[in-house]
Amino acid sequence: MAEIRAFQALRPEPGRADLVAALPYDVYNRTEAREEARRHPYSFLNIDRPETQFAEDQDMYAPEVYRRADWLIREWTARGIFVREESPCMYIYAQTMDGRTQTGLVACSSVDDYLSGVIRKHENTLAEKEQDRIRHIDRCSAQTGPIFLAYRDDRVVDMIIEREKRNEPLYDFVSEDRIRHTVWRISDALSLEALRFAFTQIKNTYIADGHHRAASAVRVAGLRRLSYPDYDGTEEFNWFLSVFFPASQLRIYDYNRVVKDLNGLSKEAFFEKISEKFEISYESGRGQPFRPQEKGEFGLYVEGSWYRLTAKAEIRSEDPVDGLDVSLLQNHLLSPILGIGDPKTDKRIGFVGGIRGLAELERRADSDMKAAFSMYPTSMEELLRVADAGKLMPPKSTWFEPKLRSGLLIHEFER
Repeated sequence: MAEIRAFQALRPEPGRADLVAALPYDVYNRTEAREEARRHPYSFLNIDRPETQFAEDQDMYAPEVYRRADWLIREWTARGIFVREESPCMYIYAQTMDGRTQTGLVACSSVDDYLSGVIRKHENTLAEKEQDRIRHIDRCSAQTGPIFLAYRDDRVVDMIIEREKRNEPLYDFVSEDRIRHTVWRISDALSLEALRFAFTQIKNTYIADGHHRAASAVRVAGLRRLSYPDYDGTEEFNWFLSVFFPASQLRIYDYNRVVKDLNGLSKEAFFEKISEKFEISYESGRGQPFRPQEKGEFGLYVEGSWYRLTAKAEIRSEDPVDGLDVSLLQNHLLSPILGIGDPKTDKRIGFVGGIRGLAELERRADSDMKAAFSMYPTSMEELLRVADAGKLMPPKSTWFEPKLRSGLLIHEFER
């Protein structure tokens, strides 16, 4: 059963929350991060991506870069930009985007829950991608970016959260991307215990986004455990910053594909091979993108036209992974026809998050790529089924919006 606990957050003083809150560190490339940090000197990106504080040719993984992140946290605390809670709290974090609100509980997850499988995963992590966050977390002795977790809806948790939302919010602002962020603090001991107990009745939580951040936090906990062999599990390094959302409130966007070429095939030969496993029909021309309306349906844009692809019955599957639309496309088109065997490493494929819109697929296919595929979004129930089966999704299966902001609540495990 899930173990959560309150924590003594380091957070922006209320008048600066909107200036500090930043998108996750990994949504920016190096140039974008530098420009964002330059435009917003109080953005938490200055801490999350500390190489922005150095010359452009600075090795972004050098020890002095991580020392800079640690120094900035302490400097901003000394200047009153950050304040520290007097006692452990939990928080409610609501995000409203395009009229839809998702409301999560901010608390700490147990490292042991991650190790035992109570916290379930649907994605592999890459050791080299973990190293940056391991160094950042270890040097700062803090988790600065929350892990985005889902859980199957629970009436008791809902009731407590709705009651606490009647109080005055701690933060309430609209970010530059027009998303409203509202945070309430829960400090009442009875409410905190009620939430802690309610989560012990929840069998599993699920990482929706942040697999590498979670793995890095767990790796740092392992290092600290080696340094403190008499640890008893109550130490802060045994817990990591999380936001828990009821699964019914979350929306997964389509995660679309663009490909560099047709693997030496003419358009006619390409279509002939596709027709063995998919029904093909013309839909529209440039400027009228086709958006799939149901599972097993795909859009294909090539040479100025949109086509509907529908998976034939013989390739559909009840298997949690093989039955995913991303798997159908990969296993029956991208790999056997276009020769894209490993989408994680093949330079001939690119991925476009659904938040960018289908016009971006046309633009890419008409410029640096050859063709584009619009996808029907993976569902939350599919994600839960894969995780419950102990399996992994193919790369780039899910795109969640809105993104959690970093810097609003920081979990320190040493001071």
